[in-house]
Amino acid sequence: MFRPWHQFCLLAALVAGTSAAVAPAITLRQAADPSHVLIGTAVRPSLLSEGAYAATLAREFNMIEPEDAMKWWVTRPNAGTFDFGPGDEVARFAKDHGMKVRGHCLVWDHNNPDWLVHGDFTPAELSNLLRQHITTVMKHYAGQVFAWDVVNEALDENGQVKNSLWYDEPGIGLSKKGTAYIEQAFRWAHDADPQALLFYNEAESEGLNRKSDAIYAMVKDFKRRRVPIDGVGLQLHISQLDFDTTALAANIARLTALGVQVHITELDVSLPLGAGGVAGKDDLQRQAEVYRSVVHACLQNPGCTAIQTWGFTDKYSWIGSHSRGTRGAALPFDRAYRPKPAYNAILQELSQPKNGTQ
Repeated sequence: MFRPWHQFCLLAALVAGTSAAVAPAITLRQAADPSHVLIGTAVRPSLLSEGAYAATLAREFNMIEPEDAMKWWVTRPNAGTFDFGPGDEVARFAKDHGMKVRGHCLVWDHNNPDWLVHGDFTPAELSNLLRQHITTVMKHYAGQVFAWDVVNEALDENGQVKNSLWYDEPGIGLSKKGTAYIEQAFRWAHDADPQALLFYNEAESEGLNRKSDAIYAMVKDFKRRRVPIDGVGLQLHISQLDFDTTALAANIARLTALGVQVHITELDVSLPLGAGGVAGKDDLQRQAEVYRSVVHACLQNPGCTAIQTWGFTDKYSWIGSHSRGTRGAALPFDRAYRPKPAYNAILQELSQPKNGTQ
């Protein structure tokens, strides 16, 4: 049953006390609805029991994606066992609050369990394992997950297919055949759930560079040969406040011209932290303009259909541990769930008429 967001705000206030943020008059998801764009965030199911976390999530977003709960190391802790518990928590929360779920991810060269990485499997055995995994996971979530990152980060900075378990170490029997293993994964995914949208997701390919050129060429080839690909996910982990939004818009335009959707999948904008782990006021304003420009670039193209941040509160972000505390403050809400200038910029941009219409 859908539970009104104001009930969660009350719960958050009870849990967090006087530090609980006051809910804005209009939310991100309310502002996004007229533009027919999904506004989402990555989540951790272990945090759904925290009142302020759940309240903010339910109030502000109409799409969620698990950070880890649908990856190999969680869903398949050993060869003979599938564990859907954490992922099911995410799916239940989404159903209860009228949200869509993105699945992340089915094929990646990171975050694989030791039994798989060190199993000394032959290419034929590995191929069977991957097909079984894709099929089992997607069928379990059929009708619950509307879009999947089928393959994640398969290319290097030069646009070449990376050496990996799935490609050539030992691979699934398609070693040294370029994007053939990616194609095979998409075909298996389509067979498992023909209704799901299938995405290739990649980092550092948001602008115009060798990697994004290679993605464009791959998608063009796949579409020509009717490989079932529906979209490209652009991660957008941004660390530069002079981010080139013009190049982002151009890349979105050329990809959508091929007949695929684009999702912004892992947006955050990290800042240098000063004494006490606090970001500078001017940097927070500049960060807000980066968020605004990214949202604007997406909204100007009807083929860009979702904008998702990688987490939503600075209280829980990968940036701090990854940078050893030198960077952070990357998300739209601060550690006390108060909206930051970045939140206001996103909200204002979503509230603008899209393509000249209300």
